[in-house]
Amino acid sequence: MILNNATIAQHTLHQIGNKSIEGRFAPSKELTDLSDDLKEKLTPFYLNKFFTIPDRYKFSHVTSLQYNEVYNHVSAIFENPENFVEESKNIATHLYEKSIHPNIKAGEFHVVRFENIEYNDQIIDAIGLYKTEDKSGYLEVLEKSKSFGLNYKEGIDINKFDKGCLIFNYGKENGYELVVIDKQSKGEETKYWMDEFLTVVLISTEFTQTNEILSITKNYITKQLADEFDVSKTDKIDLLNRSIEYFKTHQSFDKNEFEEEVFHFPEMISSFRNFDQQYRTENEVEIGDQFDISPIAVKKQARVFKSVLKLDRNFHIYIHGDKTLIERGIEADGRKYYKIYFENEL
Repeated sequence: MILNNATIAQHTLHQIGNKSIEGRFAPSKELTDLSDDLKEKLTPFYLNKFFTIPDRYKFSHVTSLQYNEVYNHVSAIFENPENFVEESKNIATHLYEKSIHPNIKAGEFHVVRFENIEYNDQIIDAIGLYKTEDKSGYLEVLEKSKSFGLNYKEGIDINKFDKGCLIFNYGKENGYELVVIDKQSKGEETKYWMDEFLTVVLISTEFTQTNEILSITKNYITKQLADEFDVSKTDKIDLLNRSIEYFKTHQSFDKNEFEEEVFHFPEMISSFRNFDQQYRTENEVEIGDQFDISPIAVKKQARVFKSVLKLDRNFHIYIHGDKTLIERGIEADGRKYYKIYFENEL
């Protein structure tokens, strides 16, 4: 995705309140009048945050894609940009209808059509949908005849928006491809953006599959393993280290190979498979038994694969390699200890 040459072709701004408390709904009836200079300043505000997001989504519907409202409205814009104002109003109306949780804040809804976005080796259009809710204060300097004065005002922070998505005019038959941002992604009141308003599902990619299988492995080792097997904390850390090491040293994932290298024992492999299958079913996750590994996902997950053994409030032991070099024991008086073997003190 290359956004450097992207330009704002059309823009509308709508006021959207909370419908459940009879909040204000004021859809725009014409394009926003933006100067070339303002368009240039707004483009990075709307696009830059999407650069580093690897996840891709697509529109969906439990019955048929044709019943997804946002999908239909953006399709009408892509097919005929002259429909932009009317269809952006329809999208704003749909968002207002879904803004019924009492904790949903009022704000501005921005609908933007971009041109000249390079995506998957094609130059295409894209549509951005943004919700700005929180306001930031700023000081306005007023010049007087003999001095300067200050006036406090509040407005939209040019550096952030609360919710957004960028819809690429690519893969229409499968529900297009989108990048989504939701600053407050937790809580029932925020699910309306992705689930109720957009109604999107994650597209299975190298990144998502790598990320998911690492999450499953971490959850199994840290939450399930001790319920079925007699394992110490050092055993768990060793398994976590072997798991992340597999992904760091292989270019592609093979499920059987991974299970053998990490878990070794047939009973533990069988236990992991049961946990894996249950997780996939409950979370509607699609992961192949073989796929190319995403280094970006590995780097992201490596941060949460803790290899630290915490002992009371006195010691933290970092375990990165051979677990046979650390032994656990109990003194005659009941005090617990770890014995560590090493060759060189660095």
